[in-house]
Amino acid sequence: MPVSQRIHLHLLSDSTGETLEMIAKAGLAQFEGVETAKHFWPMVRTEGHLDRVLGEVAERPGLVLYTIVNPALRDHLEARCRVMGLQAIAALDPVVHALSGVIGKPMVMRPGRQHVMDEAYFARVDAIHYTIAHDDGVGPDGWEQADIVLVGVSRTSKTPTSIYLANRGFKTANVPLVPTSPPPAALAELRAPLVVGLTTNNDRLIAVRRNRLLAMNQAPETDYVDPELVATELAMARRLFADRGWPVIDVSRRSIEESASAIISLYEARYGEEKLVS
Repeated sequence: MPVSQRIHLHLLSDSTGETLEMIAKAGLAQFEGVETAKHFWPMVRTEGHLDRVLGEVAERPGLVLYTIVNPALRDHLEARCRVMGLQAIAALDPVVHALSGVIGKPMVMRPGRQHVMDEAYFARVDAIHYTIAHDDGVGPDGWEQADIVLVGVSRTSKTPTSIYLANRGFKTANVPLVPTSPPPAALAELRAPLVVGLTTNNDRLIAVRRNRLLAMNQAPETDYVDPELVATELAMARRLFADRGWPVIDVSRRSIEESASAIISLYEARYGEEKLVS
């Protein structure tokens, strides 16, 4: 669809701006035909810094989304935006106000409080280190220490899904199934981790593999993308999943986030919410 409109989106934060970026990404995903120039302004905590940012905003007017807790800075930002005829939206206000009403306490006026290095933070760091060290079948001796083990043929999104899960605090190993070799023996011995099989449809897998070959400047027509061989490879993987009783996620029409969400639901069903890392 051709681009029909271009807008500037200014994201102002008194912290890292990660929250605003996720909100903006989710909102923009609902629109097509819009080219967006996103401008990030993190760690805005003084009036002087804010004035410098607003000078840049004036040169490229657009919607302003902000997460700033200091009342004086908020008032200054909103007043300047009114003068420029721009909308300034406090992205988290509706959620924070609703939570305050339910909890019965006022919010703590502290920038970046969601990024404090608490136990959950260090658990995520530990999960990321584990996941990187156990990517693509590496370290079978450590698979039993995983929370989740992903198994699938080549190019079924095992690595990106593992990294996403690690960022949610899950130690995730991933193991490729190679048609010319038997499955690693260590897989059959796993007891503690949730083992999940990843699969996809033939046509999508062939397209993904062909694009991978082209990106690596390799011949686009090999056994790796042969339709008959790919179908056999996927059938063997599904048979293994069924024989082992592993749950299966079809990634054909799922984003990485959607696949990870489905896997987390399986984990929650088996182990309960108390093991999830927020």
